[in-house]
Amino acid sequence: MAAFFLPEKAFIPFVALGVFIGIVLGGSQALSRSLFSQLVPRAREAEFFAFYQAMERGTSWFGALTFGLVHQLTDSYRPAIVALIVFFVLGYLVLRRVDVRQGILDAGNELPRVV
Repeated sequence: MAAFFLPEKAFIPFVALGVFIGIVLGGSQALSRSLFSQLVPRAREAEFFAFYQAMERGTSWFGALTFGLVHQLTDSYRPAIVALIVFFVLGYLVLRRVDVRQGILDAGNELPRVV
């Protein structure tokens, strides 16, 4: 959302925001893999992580495509940024419905001390 409010042609704030986003996205990727590993039944790790990897690669182009299309249609980056924010909000709403504790138990894994 901060990118929405960046002034035009502000190179240094743009680069700083890019670095910050890169750091945050790297950490969130590591956390998602860690959480996913707890939801995977024992002896089926290869199957589940292959599916995870295929979905990650299969959908990684979707955000870039949406961003590019919205930018082309509106000739502005601001609505394109809003389009990406919609993806994050929808993902948040979907993940709120996941009962992580029950998923870990259903997978036959031991609950960690902090979930």
